[in-house]
Amino acid sequence: MKIYGVIGWKNAGKTSLMERLVAEFTARGYDVSTIKHVHHDVDLDQPGKDSHRHRAAGAREVILAGAHRFALMVEHPLGKEPPLAQVIARLSPVDLVLIEGYKRDSHPKIEVWRAQAGHDLIQTGDPTIRAVATDTALPPLTVPCLDLNNTGEIADFIAADIGLGLPMGGKSLV
Repeated sequence: MKIYGVIGWKNAGKTSLMERLVAEFTARGYDVSTIKHVHHDVDLDQPGKDSHRHRAAGAREVILAGAHRFALMVEHPLGKEPPLAQVIARLSPVDLVLIEGYKRDSHPKIEVWRAQAGHDLIQTGDPTIRAVATDTALPPLTVPCLDLNNTGEIADFIAADIGLGLPMGGKSLV
């Protein structure tokens, strides 16, 4: 599986770009999964529900399964966050895993940058950032600047950067 990250500061447009990239790559025939890093506790469960009761009783993993999807909840020992590689290993094989966040990990990334977010570029101090996607003119950088509003251009850059071949199904739709 190929992996690629989308990083940036809060309110830069990371999630919007992720959504557009997923749609773009799936339209091209690729199977895509995503990982979203969060800085707060994640809990899909509700106290009193059966699955919550299973976890409260000590279950390490609980799956909520229905007709259209399932969700796996895993309790981490001592509340320790697992490394990204361990999270990726949980995924079924796909052509591309897009990762939102995990800005300090070593996978290749695009930084989303908007002037109105009020933060400095991360790219200037991070060699894992391969391009900056922005809607603002920037001074020359050591990496390409891509048009944040041109999803196709960004997807082309990612595909070329990681050598994303034909989709698992064997043929591209574009």
